[in-house]
Amino acid sequence: MLFPIILALSTLLCALVAGFLFAFAVVIMPGLKQSKDIEFLRVFRLIDGVIQNKQFFFMLVWMGSIFMLLIATVLGSDSLGLLGQSLIFAALAIYILGVQLPTMLINVPLNNFIQSLDIEDLTDVASKVARRNFEPRWVCWNKIRTVFAVMVTAILLFLLALV
Repeated sequence: MLFPIILALSTLLCALVAGFLFAFAVVIMPGLKQSKDIEFLRVFRLIDGVIQNKQFFFMLVWMGSIFMLLIATVLGSDSLGLLGQSLIFAALAIYILGVQLPTMLINVPLNNFIQSLDIEDLTDVASKVARRNFEPRWVCWNKIRTVFAVMVTAILLFLLALV
């Protein structure tokens, strides 16, 4: 009885994470791409600052998605057939390796790089270099995270249809 509720909550939270990453991939970063280097750095720093300050609802969704997917996977190992078990374990592996690991190893360190800059004292050349050292890699990995997060959401939606 508990598994369908946990699976639904896990699906919702993972879908919210996928939507967040998707919004960055298709709206926020393409919009910022059109800005001047110093403006780009300032605005990204402000946006990331909200997250870095442990914004409650963001943290609830982001960390909750991991926690609930882990619980759903454990419960699903008893509640699902072989196909369902394979899918939920795949979803967990994809989510950890394709979304969370790149976030921790690539995107967060890049975000910290932006946070460490003394933006107001950067010259035009220094702001151009800082942006070049940040933007292409961050955008690339965010697109990768987005694809994997959407895949996980699709798998979880399929599993919801099975239970």
